[in-house]
Amino acid sequence: MDDRTDPGGWRARFARAAREERPDLAELCLLIGAVAEPELGEAELDAAEIELDRLAGLLPYGPKTPHAWVAALASLLGGRYGFRGTRGDYRRLESSLLHHVLRRRRGLPILLSAVWIEVARRAGAPVYGVALPGHFVVGFGDPGEQVLADPFAGGRALTGADAELLVAGATGEPLRPSTLVPADPLDMVLRILNNIRAWAAGRPERSDTALWAVELALLLPSHPARLRYERAGLLVQRGDFLAGAAEIDAYADVVAAVEPAAAAALRARARAARARLN
Repeated sequence: MDDRTDPGGWRARFARAAREERPDLAELCLLIGAVAEPELGEAELDAAEIELDRLAGLLPYGPKTPHAWVAALASLLGGRYGFRGTRGDYRRLESSLLHHVLRRRRGLPILLSAVWIEVARRAGAPVYGVALPGHFVVGFGDPGEQVLADPFAGGRALTGADAELLVAGATGEPLRPSTLVPADPLDMVLRILNNIRAWAAGRPERSDTALWAVELALLLPSHPARLRYERAGLLVQRGDFLAGAAEIDAYADVVAAVEPAAAAALRARARAARARLN
């Protein structure tokens, strides 16, 4: 990626961070914010990391059970500092950007969970994200006997019945044990970018936001192939017909082996995009 599209080097740095042996969730989330707001500098990113360190240092010292970790973090983050969410947070892009969430102490469930995870991890807690369908939470302790907490609700500890109600309310489906496994940090990052894409999808004037969110997702080591087609559509929408057509052709090459009819239709769309240059 050249300097014209990545003047701060944030996207290149995001790509490198995503390929680390142990990807750093906080770093990747902060780099998403830097791409969203290119005027951010290294000082702002450092300040966010320092704030996470500071909050971790405020947790009481000593061995803790999973229940005690939940109580300590709920008291500090949900109580003393007021980290929680509201329905209105779903309407704000800032709710998906970690540096804003740390400042506002408001955000989407997955970003508030990221704050909990990063603060707790720094303090030595056995913590991880849990990607419940429709509502992200955090888990502590052995996954077989985990204790769940909902940072969006200020850190409310969740019983198994509570988790079932959350999932049923969000999806209408029953809770499956497979959804309670620890979430991979890169899966969390992809889910955050998906949230940003969904936010921008309802705002055609923010196609720029949708485009950079797709492009960051494509930099992850594992991502849905269809994102290339989504990027193509955004490029065409924004008037970059040649680049969009090239991306459609590239996606057609991916699907040709299994869906030749779909590939032919895609190539026709690529030709139509190029024709718009005339």
